[in-house]
Amino acid sequence: MADTYSQIYIQTVFAAQNRNALIGISWEEELFKYITGIVQNKGQKMLSINGTADHIHFFIGMKPSCCLSDLVREIKKSSSSFVKDKGFCKSRFSWQEGFGAFSYSYSQLNDVIKYIENQKQHHAKVVFKEEYLSFLNAFEIEFKNDYLFEWI
Repeated sequence: MADTYSQIYIQTVFAAQNRNALIGISWEEELFKYITGIVQNKGQKMLSINGTADHIHFFIGMKPSCCLSDLVREIKKSSSSFVKDKGFCKSRFSWQEGFGAFSYSYSQLNDVIKYIENQKQHHAKVVFKEEYLSFLNAFEIEFKNDYLFEWI
């Protein structure tokens, strides 16, 4: 779009099916690079990506023409196939339905990037469920427990 200027920064969070610890440390970097490629091929800018064995975070600079739901759907579908095709996971790999998306201002970029880069250290102290609920509460997002990720 000509003469359209924007600053849209979104952190997206989603978990492996049933929050199973399926993402292997030996291949997570390849997965993150693959997801980064999807984001870039869709014309968006990857600012940071990281996670733990059961979930990932990615932070993008997003164009206003991007439909975030479509982007996340493509990431989940393609990355699940990528993991399967590469034989990375011994069991069936898939992502849970749904995702969290949280917007930030330009002044918060460095803090969010550092937060994502330090996921493994962060989750040595805080479990994913607590983290996710803290995002929902901090951003004052109304939710029903019945519609959150499957907590097993």
